[in-house]
Amino acid sequence: MGRVIYLDNNATTRVDERVIEAMLPLLRERYGNPSSTHHFGAQVTADIEQARSAVATLIGARDSEIVFTSGGTEADNAALRGVLSAVPQKRHLVVSAVEHAAILDTAAALEREGVRVTRVGVDKAGRVEPEAVAAAITDDTALISIMLANNETGVIAPLDDICKAAAARGVPVHTDAVNALGKMPVDVQELGVSLLSLSAHKIHGPKGVGALYVRRGTPFRAQQVGGHQERDRRGGTLNAPGIAALGAACEILRDSSAACCAAMLKLRDRLERGLLERFERIMILGESAMRLPNTTCACIAGVEAEAVLLLLSERGICASSGAACSSGSLEASHVVQAMAVPAEYAHGQLRFSLGRENTEADVDALLETLPAVVEKVAGANA
Repeated sequence: MGRVIYLDNNATTRVDERVIEAMLPLLRERYGNPSSTHHFGAQVTADIEQARSAVATLIGARDSEIVFTSGGTEADNAALRGVLSAVPQKRHLVVSAVEHAAILDTAAALEREGVRVTRVGVDKAGRVEPEAVAAAITDDTALISIMLANNETGVIAPLDDICKAAAARGVPVHTDAVNALGKMPVDVQELGVSLLSLSAHKIHGPKGVGALYVRRGTPFRAQQVGGHQERDRRGGTLNAPGIAALGAACEILRDSSAACCAAMLKLRDRLERGLLERFERIMILGESAMRLPNTTCACIAGVEAEAVLLLLSERGICASSGAACSSGSLEASHVVQAMAVPAEYAHGQLRFSLGRENTEADVDALLETLPAVVEKVAGANA
């Protein structure tokens, strides 16, 4: 097989060489425990605080508001459970129906523990309406969690309007920004959120490290205990090499984001024009909504996505059918179900997520390969 054409950047990204270089000194020379009081540990603490500042600067936060985690899933879990356990007198949570599994599964677990959960639907374009979120708020609502941009469709939520409605009722808002960061501006002050989750491996950092922004004054109780790290908000020895890598990824992103987004948008438009020219029975999900510049979620009628993806993979093209965590499932994703996509299209869901390393040649190779693959799969199903 020749060069792999990687179009699954919403699942994960290649680690930037500059990020790897930032990790190496903490693996080779500065291996001390940052909780140690000696100067060797203090050197590592300085590296961690530099990374904390880089993350905070990128999203418009204070350094003290950044809590390092093992990734986006832990950050999401900590956000929901951390707020609800800090305000035990309130037992209501509001989420959208198209959240990542890290939110929906946590919400379901909380529901089994006695928390009342309202799942707000979306329109046919996949948009969460601020009015629907506002209508779900009660005096018992402890937290609202709405993702900034959907990982399957790329549809961007009107989070500033949602936050205004929540603020009028004194309810904090959490957003899962894992797939938004690096593809659109993310500023916690402009958004108005109280908590925000992010992950290194979606922005050309390594897997296994992320962060949770917790606005100063937000009720929050640590969910992982066993030490006083992170100002008592998350116990456990810090992953210093991973944190340094996250900081480096954020610094690179701060300097390159605008140009990368413009390039990805140009490629996405080229891809979608090509798909619409080649297929008559196709839907581009969220086409009429504000979307991330890198994400195309196309549903092709009459084919099974898994079969198409397998044949694309054999030809060196990597894509997905939706969220990476649900690959292998034969059911239509919860996102396309929430958008009421017709059944004949729903099972043909293909997600192509571009990254800063993709080229026009990658897009053209996909457009050249996909029609024959779809024809082969459709013929096998006939």
